[in-house]
Amino acid sequence: MTILACAALLIGIFLYVFYPQSKTEEQTQKTRLEFLRERKDAIYENLRDLNFEYRAGKYPEEDYLAQRAGMENEAAQILAEIEFLEAGTHAA
Repeated sequence: MTILACAALLIGIFLYVFYPQSKTEEQTQKTRLEFLRERKDAIYENLRDLNFEYRAGKYPEEDYLAQRAGMENEAAQILAEIEFLEAGTHAA
């Protein structure tokens, strides 16, 4: 009897967890500009964290400089693309 109750409970749990819902909201598609702005914010936050952790002594200077340079280059590329896309939308 206990095994039957456990099996029924297990089946109920699996149905609850894995049964597809019919009223799921459709995910909105992000524009390239929205994606780039979110990525820029994430990079800025990572740079702040990196600076904090370097000052706390968690990174040697050469690692800190290499990581910071990589993040700054990525941020510069993203800012250039954002500027390009914004100029294109304002010109249209």
